[in-house]
Amino acid sequence: MKNIAVVGTGSRSEMYVAGICSTYSSIWSIKALCDSNPQRMEVSRKLIVEGHSLPEPALYGPGDFETMIQKHKIQLVIVVTMDRTHDDYIVRAMKAGCDVITEKPLTIDANRLARIWQAMNETGKSLRVGFNYRYAPRNTKVKELLSSGTIGRIHSVHFEWLLDTSHGADYFRRWHRDKRNSGGLMVHKSTHHFDLMNWWLSDRPSAVFASGDLVFYGRENAEKRGVNTFYNRGTGSPEPRDPFALDLEKDPNLKALYLDAEKFDGYRRDESVFGNYISIEDDMSVIVEYQKGVRMTYHLTAYSPYEGFRIVFNGDKGRLEYDVVEATYVSGSVTDINRADTTTRKEAEKVKIRVIPHWQEGYEVEVVQSAEGGHGGGDRRLLADLFAEPKPADPYGCAAGIEDGAYSIAVGIAANRSMAERRLVPIKEIVPSGLQ
Repeated sequence: MKNIAVVGTGSRSEMYVAGICSTYSSIWSIKALCDSNPQRMEVSRKLIVEGHSLPEPALYGPGDFETMIQKHKIQLVIVVTMDRTHDDYIVRAMKAGCDVITEKPLTIDANRLARIWQAMNETGKSLRVGFNYRYAPRNTKVKELLSSGTIGRIHSVHFEWLLDTSHGADYFRRWHRDKRNSGGLMVHKSTHHFDLMNWWLSDRPSAVFASGDLVFYGRENAEKRGVNTFYNRGTGSPEPRDPFALDLEKDPNLKALYLDAEKFDGYRRDESVFGNYISIEDDMSVIVEYQKGVRMTYHLTAYSPYEGFRIVFNGDKGRLEYDVVEATYVSGSVTDINRADTTTRKEAEKVKIRVIPHWQEGYEVEVVQSAEGGHGGGDRRLLADLFAEPKPADPYGCAAGIEDGAYSIAVGIAANRSMAERRLVPIKEIVPSGLQ
């Protein structure tokens, strides 16, 4: 039996805790939980003890992190904290003798990335990044097609990702809305997308130019559209409220994780998306140059009427078109409260991959959809790769380490720098020299 500690017990930690406890409890044991908020730790404790009838984990605050590791002989630390604190716990865990799994993004800026890289070199400990999208069967199918030369050498990519007015809005209700916490959507969210592209192309980005702004969310934008009634938070606010209001009382998991936890740290999960002090963008365009000559145009919209993405790969033997409509959600919600948002269309999940060779008829590629787990089946397969013994085969190279984590966030960090300084930013400014 191997010993695990989980640091950060918010909504995203539930995937790891539930997965380990339900499927891998004969191999791994969650010995301890660490969080600054005792109520959130209590929710995770109940999931382990009452939900899965497993031994009681010990509970610790951040100041006792090293004591926790030593006392319980922790071998692996799972970091699922606020993005700006990832580097702190990764470095502390490694220096205390632990390997680390971290939720994406690896971190939020170049200085923090350099810190992690230095700690890895000094300690020799391992690091995995939880890129679940790589594992979805629809995405490995694209990897297979591109790697086999179906459209030849790729020269350009057009990539549009749409976050709808439930999922997209959710980033503007919570701590992500402050770029100092999350690095903005270019880092927190788009790291998924940049990692997919680096992996699909088997290449590294070399330079980035970006432009973006806050054009939909935020009080000023609402006022421009004629809105003149505002509220501070969704829970307990008097009517009328806009369709973006999130009422934590209506969802038992959100209530337990956040509303009941407010008395300990004052964090409010249900801020108005049309409030003040939002420092992240909701509409961004990026041009990425790759080392092998591919150029990608990327756009992220966080206020779309539906959720999904469109990607086009242009090669010297033809073109691959990839269209996905995804189910929408609110992070941590176990009810359908987010679907009360009347601005969001209730689309069924759809996947379409089409190949159009030069001088031939185009054809659709069959994709086996997975209903097992979130992110197109990626979550379940990621957990198997991280915790199963023996490990499942990995023919597509889905396992992601520090290099993958570094080059995914490097695009987002460079994009933020480009937007601020209005210039093309070389990736070598972001990634430590030892990783170049």
